[in-house]
Amino acid sequence: MNNQRSFFYNVDWFTVVLYLILCIIGWFNIHSAIYDEDHPSIIDLSTNYGKQFLYIVSGVVLATVILLMESRFFSALAPAVYVMVVILLVLVLVIGRNVGGNQAWIPLGGGFRLQPSEFAKFATCLMLARYLSGTNIKVTDTKSFFIAAAIIAFPMVLIILQPDAGSTLVFCSLIFVLYREGISPLFLVITGLIITLFILTLLVNQFYLVAVLVVIAGALIYFFRRNQALIVTVSVGFVICVAMIFSVSFLYHHVLKQHQTVRIDEWLGITTDPRGIGYNVNQSKIAIGSGKLWGKGYLKGTQTKFSFVPEQSTDFIFCTIGEEWGFAGTLSVLIIYLILLFRIVFIAERQRSNFSRIYGYGVASVIFFHVFINVGMTIGLVPVIGIPLPLISYGGSSLWSFTILIFILLKLDSNRMGLV
Repeated sequence: MNNQRSFFYNVDWFTVVLYLILCIIGWFNIHSAIYDEDHPSIIDLSTNYGKQFLYIVSGVVLATVILLMESRFFSALAPAVYVMVVILLVLVLVIGRNVGGNQAWIPLGGGFRLQPSEFAKFATCLMLARYLSGTNIKVTDTKSFFIAAAIIAFPMVLIILQPDAGSTLVFCSLIFVLYREGISPLFLVITGLIITLFILTLLVNQFYLVAVLVVIAGALIYFFRRNQALIVTVSVGFVICVAMIFSVSFLYHHVLKQHQTVRIDEWLGITTDPRGIGYNVNQSKIAIGSGKLWGKGYLKGTQTKFSFVPEQSTDFIFCTIGEEWGFAGTLSVLIIYLILLFRIVFIAERQRSNFSRIYGYGVASVIFFHVFINVGMTIGLVPVIGIPLPLISYGGSSLWSFTILIFILLKLDSNRMGLV
């Protein structure tokens, strides 16, 4: 009886409702995006929107199972789950099916397939929380920091071999977890400066950039000439920046894949190809803009109906919302995500255990990155890297992964008072 009361009274049902709302929004918009007049029923299992219905139902079952499990299970088995997912990431490189240039799926039969990189997200969050919550572990210590970084980087290396740049970059969001646990804000600033310098190197002549750095470094050394430590720091930073400037060209053209570089070129305006590499984003902007304030109405989107936007039920599902539900619809979806993120951070902060708090921030970081990048690429703010919109894009692996992410946190939260 006590366990039943704990289950019903301590679960954060507000977050559960937000989860279900996003799932339903996704289901109806997938139906609209790939609507087939020969299969009009939204639960027709021969269609992808019918399959999404099965994914949602199975997701609810999965969520219920998680809520009924023992909370200590997640911390105790975090290493085993992490190793299991790593094995799947290795396995997909051997027997995986290549879809869209990425060997990222393991075929399961019956038209279903599994994407291990999606499950690597919650496994890494669990493992990172398990390690950082250990006795005498402080992320500010060099050894602890590098071990934490290795936990994050290991699945990234395996995923980039697929190669799936979008899923790889998601793990970079876990830097916010390390920041919450104590690394210096300067680390985030330096990361931001490196990204800025990388972009500037693609846009501006290398020698002009070096000249500007010489002026900045010279000015800093002159004004702080009595501070020997600062002079050394500026000098080392200058050398690193110059080395990066002259190495960007090699990395850009010999490490990144061609389809990745042309997308970045299109995004930065270095090249313009609205009928080629820029086609998806261009059509996505048209679809979202044509929705105006209130949208064209459910199943009435012309860009959607005539398949002008590729991948419209997966990576570009947001433009279906924009076309058929307008600015009001897109704003409503973003507000729901914002409320969900604030709620997750609130839940994370009220935890009594370090493990639960760290895991909560991992969940928030992953969801934030997905929403920001997915929406950003549909409106041209970031390059197209192909990651799903959480709980809305079509796909079982993605929906189950986010279900597990969220409901493990809800289970940990339900036990924060030691009632389960």
